[in-house]
Amino acid sequence: MSGTAAMASETSDETKGPSGRVLIVAGSDSGGAAGIQADIKSVTALGGYAMTAITAVTAQNTLGVHGVWPLPREAVFAQFDVTLADLGADAIKTGLLGPTPLIEGLAERFNGPAAKVAKVIDPVMIASSGQRLLEAGAVDAIRSLLVPGATLVTPNAPEAEILTNKPVETVDGQRRAAERLLEAGALGALVKGAHVEGDVIIDVLQTHEGEWLFEGPRIRTRADHGTGCTLASSTAAQIALGDDVPTAVERARDFLRGGLEHAQPLGSGRGPVNHAWRVQQGWENG
Repeated sequence: MSGTAAMASETSDETKGPSGRVLIVAGSDSGGAAGIQADIKSVTALGGYAMTAITAVTAQNTLGVHGVWPLPREAVFAQFDVTLADLGADAIKTGLLGPTPLIEGLAERFNGPAAKVAKVIDPVMIASSGQRLLEAGAVDAIRSLLVPGATLVTPNAPEAEILTNKPVETVDGQRRAAERLLEAGALGALVKGAHVEGDVIIDVLQTHEGEWLFEGPRIRTRADHGTGCTLASSTAAQIALGDDVPTAVERARDFLRGGLEHAQPLGSGRGPVNHAWRVQQGWENG
């Protein structure tokens, strides 16, 4: 990005204030349940404005991931640079990234033209089917380059274990993992509890200001594809609209819960969260 473009973007961000702009760096899900598609739907449903830098194209449906084709990192960087320079951003949300050089290039931008933008890092490493999506070097790069300075890191239990090298099988494990992520330089860590056994799901949020435990009954449904992407992107949207981190997480969890409760039986496998449930309720009540 040119110095002039960067300066114009920075000036625009400072004068306008939060307006809900979220720049999403993630992969595309052809089934529409997760990835960029879930992110765009979530940000839009919450009143934000979604922009994208797509990192990969996947052939995916409710039965699993059938193929992944990474985009050249120059294409990812070009999407990121021109979007940020012209439209600006109030938050950046990452999902599925790619090889180490891509993460290194993003880190340069996070510390350069996007230095003042809030960042929500969803460390997508494992597909719902259990397929490993990132090489070990890329995981190390996320840990060392993207976690430090992140406004919020949002791993599920298996991802938190990979990032911290600590077991995450209980709420205490979630708390210890969150502490390790703060020690690694994150400003906030939300260690999600859906993979921890129990009828109640507890998500543990820690920042340097304190700790919050969010809990709710486990919703037994096969329509839960895209929950992680949805929670991270809706949290990013709320931050972009001006919420502090604990408030953003609480509102994002409420949005996700509604999406699970109103999910429709689509596909033959793990169906998608219903991102349109609020709009549909408005139609029914209007």
